[in-house]
Amino acid sequence: MNPTDTTVGVRALTKRYGSRTALAALDLAAGPGVTGLLGPNGAGKTTLLRCLATTLAPDGGEIRLLGLDPADRAQRTELRRRLGYLPQDPGFYPHFTAFELVDYIAILKEMNDRRARHAEVRRVLAEVDLADRAATKVRKLSGGMKQRLAFAQTLLGDPELLILDEPTVGLDPEQRMRFRALVSRLGEGRTVLLSTHQTEDVAALCERVVVVGGGRAVFTGTPAGLAATAAGQVWLSERPPAGRQLFWRTADGRYRALGERPEGAEPAVPGVEDGYLLLLGDTAAVAA
Repeated sequence: MNPTDTTVGVRALTKRYGSRTALAALDLAAGPGVTGLLGPNGAGKTTLLRCLATTLAPDGGEIRLLGLDPADRAQRTELRRRLGYLPQDPGFYPHFTAFELVDYIAILKEMNDRRARHAEVRRVLAEVDLADRAATKVRKLSGGMKQRLAFAQTLLGDPELLILDEPTVGLDPEQRMRFRALVSRLGEGRTVLLSTHQTEDVAALCERVVVVGGGRAVFTGTPAGLAATAAGQVWLSERPPAGRQLFWRTADGRYRALGERPEGAEPAVPGVEDGYLLLLGDTAAVAA
């Protein structure tokens, strides 16, 4: 990536929780557009995003976001005005209405003009298709609606940097499609970082993908590049491959296997998920 295009720069980032290392000298660079973070539970994705969102201080390394250093108090305050953060487990006040909750967050974001603030609250609720639920108590919203409400507060103030931790959790297929359309549009004019377990979200949304494993970035590139790492290692066969762990039965009754070619198998076109699974297998083997 051209350094002049880098809006998120991370170098040798480390974070420990007691004896456990969550981030181990992780490097990351991202620019305008949508960058997806893939990785298993415990890989360090949430810790990384919390550090970038300035809610968690790293133990070592350097972070530069939008040209600002979050380790500096004044720059950290300025950065918080210019980013939107969706945590993995957003907190809710169940007796607030959807409008009141987003309005409360807007006040915390220093939107002091009441008329302008209320217009902004209505705008972000409409962005996530919750305009008709503005007067509904949060406790009466479904899980998917609460997730969209959390995303609405992330959009307040039209931030230059969006940091989204598992944003599609709880969304049904139609809501997921609408979310992809919205994030794709948002990524045209700003930097979006999102973590997910859904490889289909990465394939559909992201210009770039970073695979995190063992607290490090073990792959950085395009979704097509991640799929290409599995070239020559994806197979289809009529029978279950003997002695293999990475295989599954597909909808047409054949078996999709990863790794060495099973007897009688034919090659298949690799996808993002294939590259991801094989990469994690290699990473686990190295770690062992």
